[in-house]
Amino acid sequence: MPVRFGRFTLDTESRQLRQDDTERHLSPKAFELLRLLVENRPRALSKAELHERLWPSVFVSEATLSSLVAEVRGALDEKAGLEGFVRTVHRFGYAFKGEAAELGLGTRSASDRARCWIVWESGQISLTDGEHLLGRDGDVAVWLESPTVSRHHARIRIAGPQVTIEDLGSKNGTFLRGERLAAPSTLEDGDEITLGSVVVKFRMLGTGESTETHST
Repeated sequence: MPVRFGRFTLDTESRQLRQDDTERHLSPKAFELLRLLVENRPRALSKAELHERLWPSVFVSEATLSSLVAEVRGALDEKAGLEGFVRTVHRFGYAFKGEAAELGLGTRSASDRARCWIVWESGQISLTDGEHLLGRDGDVAVWLESPTVSRHHARIRIAGPQVTIEDLGSKNGTFLRGERLAAPSTLEDGDEITLGSVVVKFRMLGTGESTETHST
């Protein structure tokens, strides 16, 4: 559900941060950091908890988290030395500061509502109408952290009930129903997609179906 704070709207379904009508770019990890802070407001999250949520079972330096915080603050137009929506909790972690309100689904157009999901062991990403890249570059919709995945590995196109996937010339290929893709192919609910060594599942919301069916 979209959350509004100040001039910003954070939409976790379309994975967009907007300032008024302008989209503000965030890398996938920075978006997840902001999402965690907003969804857990006003509770402060420790650095250890953030590390575990953002990089489960992977060692990264504390400077990596600091750089993500700086990226989020930059997207929120927060000036150096001045605290805005992201509050630093000295020697502990970070918290969201300020008033935020959840927007009802009725305020969103049908094209902005999620109708499909990509589900894998690290979580799930909802997809709306349009094109969505899968890979490990910073501008993709579905970020897969694996050296076997190309930066721009595959693309999913959604146009109402019609959903297709195509490989983008990846080194290790994209496989659907056990066969390597050589051309765009139609996706169906429950399909397993293999990108390099990463396996994800495609789920589609049918008429009258609850989003609760989109769990592994």
